[in-house]
Parts: sequence; structure tokens; C-alpha cells
Amino acid sequence: MTWTFSTSLDDFRARAGAVLAASPAENTVLLTIAHRLAESGLDVFGDPPVFGWWRAEEGSPVAGAFLQTPPFDLRLSAMPEAAAAELAVELAAVGSGFTTVNGIAGGAGAVRAFAAAWTAATGTEQSVRVEERLYRLGRLTGPPRPPAGRHRPAGPADRELAIRWYEEFGAEAGVRLPDVPRAVDDRTAAGGLHLWEDGGEPVALAGTSPVLAGMSRIGPVYTPVEHRGRGYGSAVTAAASAHVLALGAAEVLLYTDLANPTSNSVYQQIGYLPVEDCLVLDFRAA
Repeated sequence: MTWTFSTSLDDFRARAGAVLAASPAENTVLLTIAHRLAESGLDVFGDPPVFGWWRAEEGSPVAGAFLQTPPFDLRLSAMPEAAAAELAVELAAVGSGFTTVNGIAGGAGAVRAFAAAWTAATGTEQSVRVEERLYRLGRLTGPPRPPAGRHRPAGPADRELAIRWYEEFGAEAGVRLPDVPRAVDDRTAAGGLHLWEDGGEPVALAGTSPVLAGMSRIGPVYTPVEHRGRGYGSAVTAAASAHVLALGAAEVLLYTDLANPTSNSVYQQIGYLPVEDCLVLDFRAA
């Protein structure tokens, strides 16, 4: 088994692009990050990114990959657990000269395999930051109790509101978001930021990623506290889902925090079905 490490986005897309596109649901995050790096520059998330791809043996097809945009977590593609464990050992061997690993995210099985090998090799300890579930849209249905109001795309006039709601979402979810103003501007310009408004007032927000390999992902979804409990979140999610379906998405995806039973129930009510459980782990010195 062999891993190849690189700092070249072009090489990563050339070597690992096919395996990522073959399973777009499980690889949704890597696909969208690689696309954003290509569209907006290698500095869009912060420090220069690093990449890797895995083959079961020399000359065989690539069967796994990772990327990291420091200071954010290393992100695993769908891969065999043995490949994830080998990656941990090899990254521990090359040390911080290549990258610093403070956290890991991806499918639960691969993440656990990486974490076991990483903590054994480095003497660090692991802790769970969040347990997630990836959902795929089956047949889209409207919210069971449709709220008043309507969907509309966000425009430049909504910029400050969207920035504030992004930041509130990040603080509430415990998610570190890169360059929020830039993310809002990019999403708005691409038509990927959606609002639900009631009585002319925006009451909920949902983002959509570009359609890549037939896939688009919904997120973030945010309803301010004062507007919750009225179905606005499920309504804007359904509207955003319909938007990307109209653009040609064959798979529409979203992540939920398993600690939030409300969101897991709401999304299933409008047609989302579980795909896999995922983990985000932190590492710290023992």
C-alpha cells in the first residue's frame, strides 16, 4: 500500500479526481473544497493546502485521498480503513514539515482507524468534537406544515445580514468558518445563497454548493432564535434543494449534528435519507 503526498492542486485533481467523482456523496466535502481552491485561489481558506492519494499497490488505481487547508482539519475521502491507518503512520513519520494535524474529519470508520494509528504513533489523545450524519435527498416533499412566506435568492443588499447569520451559525454550531465575508460574496454571486422571508422580512437562510460530479450540498442552514419553531428552516432547505435539482443535481446532500434530534427529524420529513455517519475528532498532547 502506498500514499503520495503533494502540495499541487493540479496533481491532486488529476490523480484523485476520478475516485472522488465516483462517490460524490461520500466525497462531497473534498470535491467542493478542491473546486473552491481552483476557482478562488490556494489562499482562500488560509495557509497553502496539502494533498494526498492512496493506491493499494504501485500502479493500481487511486482508491483514497485526503486534503487539508491549514489551519483547518485534515479531511478524508471514502477509503479503506487500512489506508486511513497507514496515512496516520506516514504523516506522523514526516512530521510537521509537511503539515500539522490537530483534527480529522470524514466517514466514521476511516476516521476511527486514522485516530487509533495517529494516537499510537504520536502519543496524543483524541476527543470527539462532533458526530454527524450525511443525508441524501430521496423524493423532495414540502414541509408537513408549510410556513407563511416565500423563498428568494439573497442579493447584495442582504450581505450584512448574511454575514451576521453565518457568524451566528458558526458560533452556535461550534464550527470555524473561513473568511465569512468572502464566502457570502462568492455564494451570493453564484446564486447559492437562499432566504426565506415572511412579511418581507428575511427569517431563515440556506446555502447551496455548486453542482459538481452531479452533486450539490446544502449548508449552512440557519434560523435566528426569534424565528424558530415556525418551519422556516425546513422551508428554506426544501426551496434550496429544489433550486439545485433544477440546475441538474442528481444528488442533493446535507450534514446534520447527531446531537440535534430536531434537525435530523426535520430533514427526513422533506425527503432526506441517511447515507453514513461521520466524525470530527480533535487531537491534543497527552
